[in-house]
Amino acid sequence: MSSASVLFDAPGPRARVRHWIYSGLVLVAVLAAGWWLYDAFAAKGQFTAAKWKPFLEAGVWETYLLPGLKGTLTAAAISIVFALLFGMIFGILRMSDHRWVRWVAGAIVELARAIPVLILMIFLFALFGDYKLFPADNLALAAVVIALVVYNASVIAEIVRAGIRSLPKGQSEAAVALGMRKGQLMRLILLPQAVTAMLPALVSQMVVVLKDTALGYQITYVELVRAGQQEGASQQNTIPALMVVAIIMISLNLVLTGVATALEKRLRNRKKGGGLVDPATVVVDGAPGLDLSK
Repeated sequence: MSSASVLFDAPGPRARVRHWIYSGLVLVAVLAAGWWLYDAFAAKGQFTAAKWKPFLEAGVWETYLLPGLKGTLTAAAISIVFALLFGMIFGILRMSDHRWVRWVAGAIVELARAIPVLILMIFLFALFGDYKLFPADNLALAAVVIALVVYNASVIAEIVRAGIRSLPKGQSEAAVALGMRKGQLMRLILLPQAVTAMLPALVSQMVVVLKDTALGYQITYVELVRAGQQEGASQQNTIPALMVVAIIMISLNLVLTGVATALEKRLRNRKKGGGLVDPATVVVDGAPGLDLSK
């Protein structure tokens, strides 16, 4: 006898058969589309050995793909670090007790979210070039990083605000009753719990940052996609080059997601095992804390 789910009734025998049929039809459609795509590329000679042989040569990787990969990882790493930093700051400022702080932070976040990343990159690249704010070799990198930080920090700020708001209000009220300051409440009680809840959304935004580094192609920044197109133009194998670039980007995203998943699992295990701060042991002004977990 099948047990019912909390969210929906468990499917019966006929429903399970229909699900298998629908799944089979979708699988057949996907395989057919994949075969059609493969056949179209094969008809144009995109899978011949001559077009893929350059990727077996060290010179091609050293000249094109590895420098492009380095550019992508450099821009993504710097952007992710500063986007997380500023996103946390503005997310907390948007919950300030001072109305003018909330308004200013909210206006900055909304403005940053409204500006297209590519437009901001082009604007910053022209601005930095006209006023020589950065060395010529770093103009494109600076424009890419700052544009990605501005946009993604604004999105992360909303993720942080939503993550903290999702926690039970009773914890904040109990902490205030104990006399904890806003900084102590945020640092000891709310943020350690909110980070675990926010992690999937933060990982998604990190993946967005990694992919958006490809927009730097428009301002001559040497990243993986630009390097792949340069290799394709040089070796006359643009389609295979872009396929290799796609495989590398997918692999990077999978690694990033895997690391984040492992981190989330570790944080949840620490939370279950008491690795986070126990509110019952918090001492405020010499007095033991109350149990804020209820």
